[in-house]
Amino acid sequence: MLDEKAAAGTVTSGEPTQKVLPPYPEADLMHVVDLLPAGERARYAEVREFLQTRIRAASIEYWNREEFPFGLLAEMAKYGLGGLQTDGSSKLFKGLMYTEIARADVSLSALVGIHNELIVGMIHELGSPEQKRKWLPGLEAFTQLGAFALTEPDHGSDIAGGLSTTARRDGGEWVINGAKRWIGAGTIADFALVWARDVSDHQIKGFIVEADRAGYSATKITNKIGLRIMQNADITLDDVRIPVDNVLPGATAFSRANDLLRDSRAWVGWQAAGIQLAAFDIARSYALERKQFGKELARFQLIQQQLADILGNANASLSLMVELARIQQAGKLEMVQAAMCKATTTRLARSSVAMGRSLMGGNGITTDYEMGKLFGDAEILYTYEGSYEINSMIVARAVTGKSAFV
Repeated sequence: MLDEKAAAGTVTSGEPTQKVLPPYPEADLMHVVDLLPAGERARYAEVREFLQTRIRAASIEYWNREEFPFGLLAEMAKYGLGGLQTDGSSKLFKGLMYTEIARADVSLSALVGIHNELIVGMIHELGSPEQKRKWLPGLEAFTQLGAFALTEPDHGSDIAGGLSTTARRDGGEWVINGAKRWIGAGTIADFALVWARDVSDHQIKGFIVEADRAGYSATKITNKIGLRIMQNADITLDDVRIPVDNVLPGATAFSRANDLLRDSRAWVGWQAAGIQLAAFDIARSYALERKQFGKELARFQLIQQQLADILGNANASLSLMVELARIQQAGKLEMVQAAMCKATTTRLARSSVAMGRSLMGGNGITTDYEMGKLFGDAEILYTYEGSYEINSMIVARAVTGKSAFV
């Protein structure tokens, strides 16, 4: 292990100061990566290096401009990040990939996670053989994108009961009418996986709606404080006609999608661990380099306390998600565990990033020093895939047997 002076980036031999990695450069104090088998561990290291050296810095200006980096997506495809859901990887490996992508950029981790968990996953698990042949190869290669269109302008937390988008069978076609809001990748996707209520039996069903269909339009939501790379959209569906074959045969009742929605909720916990590791990386580097009152910030007790708390939160979140991966791999994951992990890790993430921003003073509010970017993104993690409050009530309902929803 490096000594204190080496950790601060100095040498004692009289030679010029040189950059030296601090102790525990990857901040994995609990040796989580060692739990992976050798093959996955090697792939993890390769992808992590790519994400840190290529994606992290490149994402900042795209975030500032609210633009999508199509070139970076093509590069990510070369590392198999479009097909994590179907490549046979372990749950732990997939989760750690989500963590490392979030550590580089939360917006892109949201895209990769939704893409794998909700688009590739839904078509792979609930789609017809023809739908799988048509869409999965392009999706897995990131040459095509889908959008998961569930949330509506007037229905978020109550979407299962309040969903108002309708689907009407008309001969050999379905006619879709309604509106969707906060749809990730909605303006750049090749199709949307639209959830609509069949007017004949009142069941919520899944439909593949290509973006070039007449009556389909998507408008970018601007001026967001976080996940600015993710192209969220308002989608309107005005008498959109699609073939009967575009309905997902395995999603003719909303309950069939619940398992995948549960897994997607759990996925956000990996993002929360990743953003905290990013906050620690940025805060530690800043504390080792920035000097005040003649010495590095890292030598001040209050700064050390904040660094220790951020790292403790990050490793607690990561350890919780490792346990979730264990029960998920065993097929025992239930919504209560997914909700608990999502609520707990995003609460800790919000706290960790706030401490990182405070540690950096005024520099913590700008994206020039990255922490300001994380500060906005943490608020989105706290809110989407079920808000903190909704997930907390899911947990409390499970352990008390009493519902506080209505």
